[in-house]
Amino acid sequence: MAKSTKKTDKELSYAELVNQLTEQKKKYMDLRFQMIISHVDNPMQKRTMRREIARLNTFIRQKELAGENK
Repeated sequence: MAKSTKKTDKELSYAELVNQLTEQKKKYMDLRFQMIISHVDNPMQKRTMRREIARLNTFIRQKELAGENK
């Protein structure tokens, strides 16, 4: 997915990653609900969003192990 910010996911702080993860999870739930109710133009978007959430979880875990989660 296209990022509106210039920072890459690796350069974000722990708090920014957590905020972005929360936002992505909300968008994913909205997409799931939309798929149940009506037609979605791009059903592959669901897979892309799941992978984005997994990537953010990976970066968050790396920051936690490095002790940057404060």
